[in-house]
Amino acid sequence: MAQGTGTKDDPWLLKTPPGTSDIVLYRAPDATPPALVCIAGGTELRYHLRAIEDYHAMLKAHGGWMELGNADEQKPAKEGTVEAWARAADNPVGGWYGIKKGLRGRFANYVSPVLEVLGLVELEHSPRNNRVRAI
Repeated sequence: MAQGTGTKDDPWLLKTPPGTSDIVLYRAPDATPPALVCIAGGTELRYHLRAIEDYHAMLKAHGGWMELGNADEQKPAKEGTVEAWARAADNPVGGWYGIKKGLRGRFANYVSPVLEVLGLVELEHSPRNNRVRAI
């Protein structure tokens, strides 16, 4: 189970879906733009805070399991995956949910555990090729 409440003073202490890496995440609603902050291996990544609601809505509309498709920003995302959606020009933000160029990838790997801890999704935890679906 996760620890924390998702604030800067009490962040979520989570693991990536395969369970191989520790990640720290918290909401920063006063940031410009409002952000979901992720600290992974000493690197800070920021995603649009609205990603939590948008991602859940997309999964509900999808209606079933969806592959995560984790990929760094410099690598293409497999079509039909969460990672591809998080970069697509037709998603609610019109492109990348990652805020800082160079650190915009790995959305599926870092944001999915937040939706799981919030009780919004069911997330697989296999060594590879994990999937997610809305609850």
